[in-house]
This record gives sequence, C-alpha cells and structure tokens, in this order.
Amino acid sequence: MTAISVKGLTKSYGDLVAVKDATFEVPLGTICGFVGPNGSGKTTTIRMLLSLITPTSGSGEILDEPISHPERYLSRVGAMIEGPAFYPALTGAENLRVIATLGGFPLERIPVLLETVGLGDRGDDKYKTYSLGMKQRLGIAAALLPNPKLLILDEPTNGLDPAGIQEIRDLLSKLAKEGVTVFVSSHLLSEIEMISEYLVMLRKGEVIFFGRTEELLHRSRPTIVVKAMKTSDLKRLKKLVDEIGHPAILQGDELRIDADEKWGAKLNQLAFENEIVLRQITPVRPSLEETFFDMTEEKR
Repeated sequence: MTAISVKGLTKSYGDLVAVKDATFEVPLGTICGFVGPNGSGKTTTIRMLLSLITPTSGSGEILDEPISHPERYLSRVGAMIEGPAFYPALTGAENLRVIATLGGFPLERIPVLLETVGLGDRGDDKYKTYSLGMKQRLGIAAALLPNPKLLILDEPTNGLDPAGIQEIRDLLSKLAKEGVTVFVSSHLLSEIEMISEYLVMLRKGEVIFFGRTEELLHRSRPTIVVKAMKTSDLKRLKKLVDEIGHPAILQGDELRIDADEKWGAKLNQLAFENEIVLRQITPVRPSLEETFFDMTEEKR
C-alpha cells in the first residue's frame, strides 16, 4: 500500500501548464519531502491530491483510493495548505473545538494534540498572542484532528526563524515515529534534507526526481576540498589535476576537485611529487540544494 501514487498528473490553465505529466509514489510510513522553487507547481499538485481542483489529465491515488473519489480517503487525511486560518480572539483550544465540531471529530483528542505539538501549556491562550511558530504548530494540530494516516503540509516552515523551523522539524520526526506518513512541501531544501527519507523534486511543473533522499545524494558529484600550506601552490595543483581529467575550482584558500574520496591518496601523492605540502584533504558530498541546482543547471 502506498500513501500517494500519481501517474501523468497534469493541470493546465489555458496555455499555462502548472503541472506537467507528474508521476511519483510516496511509501506509507515515511516522511517525504516535496521540493522545488516557489512557482514550481507544489501547491497545485497538493490541491489536486486533496480534490480541491480537478486535474486536466492523469490519475492519482491516496491510500489506494482514486483522487476522483475524495469521499473515500479524505477522512484519513490531514492537511495544512498555505498557512493556518484561525479566529484571533479565540484560544488555541477553542479554535480546535470549532474545527472538531464542524468536522465531527472527537473533542477529547484536543488536549492530547496540544501536547503533541508542544502547546499543552498554551492551549488556553488566545491565538492572537501566539508566535508564528506556535500558529504553525496549532495548524498541524488541526490537521491531526481526524487522526490521519497521511499528513499533507504545504510550506509549514514559511516565515519561521531558525528556532521555529527546528520545532516543526522535531514535530514531524515525532509524528513519523508514531506511524503518520508525512508529505511536506518546501522550497527550503536544506531543511527537507534533514528529515526526509524520500523526495519528490519539481522544476517548472515537472518531476525531475522521486525516490530515496540518500539515492539522490549519492548520485551527485563527489568533491575533494584541498588546502595547502602555501595558498599560492593551489594554482599549480589546479593545473596538475585539470591535466589528468579532474576539473577543479579555486575558491579563496581552497581547491575544490571533482573526485571521490578514493582518489584522495593519489592526490596526496601527486602533491608530494610536485613539492606541494597539503594541510587538508576533505571529501565532501554536495548538499541537497547543491544537487538540485546541479541537476537543473540553475543559479542560486
């Protein structure tokens, strides 16, 4: 059973193709990052998955039910799209009670959910007194009211400071350990990299990768970062490694060479034979953000 499965999903608005032939799967019981720049089609895709808009073509399934029949799966899905909307004059708990009553969800879950999202001691405070991070966490609590198997979150860390981002990250990891599948969209690739076991990557409405995060990062070009005792020697070393087929870029006091860590010993020998003393040889893997821009040949 998959949490999400789509095939050839497309959404057009006249001549504008917002999402083009999207095909991907999200395994049950995982955190899956849905990443891409702003305007790449993430929110449009999520709206199709939740049956808020109708696809132009293609098909999809949520929890093994077709998205053309949302009544079969929406009761098992929680979602927060484009930021939560609550009554400012009501408390956090009162806001959740309104949503639970309208949705027919058990009210006794509210204290538990407030504790789950770290608002156990702030549930009786008015929503207007909440920080942005607290508002986002209350939004996640609202999405958890139906006790969902699948939680879909659209840019939950938007506008948060580093502490708020950390709070959301910790919360999503906690929910995944409790068996909730989390499908979370973001344009902040560095944040998604830290928590996502799986990735779906969008560029200009097209899926350019889906699979394990680890698989994508290992597919990317490895690099060796070198520093020399004499920075002036790096220009000479760059010429040497370029000549034997390993492109290198000189950045300040370091040389970045396209090569995996196994080549480090040969590099050290090459430097020794040419009387270049190295003080650091560090193999590094590109980050998710670097890999994305490398794949799409876009500039940051």
